[in-house]
Amino acid sequence: MEKFIRVRSLKDIVISLFAIIAGTVLVLMPTSVSVNIVGFFLIFAGIILIIVLRTGYRDSETGELFMKKEKYFPQSKRDSIAKAISSDIENIDCTEEDRGNGLRLDVYYNRKSGHSFVQLLEYIPYKYESCTPVYAYDFVKIQNLVK
Repeated sequence: MEKFIRVRSLKDIVISLFAIIAGTVLVLMPTSVSVNIVGFFLIFAGIILIIVLRTGYRDSETGELFMKKEKYFPQSKRDSIAKAISSDIENIDCTEEDRGNGLRLDVYYNRKSGHSFVQLLEYIPYKYESCTPVYAYDFVKIQNLVK
């Protein structure tokens, strides 16, 4: 089974550093107090973001970085989605997406390497539990799921 760990992506780091640098520039400029306050706020926000923001996922076995897409479905679609995941992932019916949150379809993907992993989770009060194993696919086959 694949285990994915949340990590900072390059986008997270760039956003945080941009806020810190922009805030520092505003503080160092000889301007009014209100502009300096905005600068301090940007610096503070950038520091908080660099601590908290983690939108990337790393495979604990290989170290490969992935992005994640979540899709939510009603509980009534469990059997059809589980069957599609195990045999023909390209034929998942996404027409009832976001019409319930009884099921969550997690798609981990890396466009560069072409690797992707798909798993269906079922909502059991207070948490989602896996109801299918993790399936590996080529990115080409799951493109319609990450749009």
